Amino acid sequence: MTGPETAPEIQREIEQTRERLGQTVEQLAAKADVKARARAKADEMRATAQDKAAELSSRVRQSQTARYRWPLAVTATGLAAIAAALVWRQHEN
Repeated sequence: MTGPETAPEIQREIEQTRERLGQTVEQLAAKADVKARARAKADEMRATAQDKAAELSSRVRQSQTARYRWPLAVTATGLAAIAAALVWRQHEN
């Protein structure tokens, strides 16, 4: 490949090289910005922790609801059995 031969071609090549160099510098600066990268990672981890906390909280509430329902069901069944026994006993008399 031959190089540029005219001044405008040389100028255009210089401008393209500067543009590529500028983009490379921006990419390197972003990678070197440890504080911003750490902040982004912390934000990501915070969001993950909040999601997990909400999920765990929901599970705990469901567990507690189920735990409080079964004694109520047993009590209601017992009361129904007692009522049925009383009705049957009065029917027998």
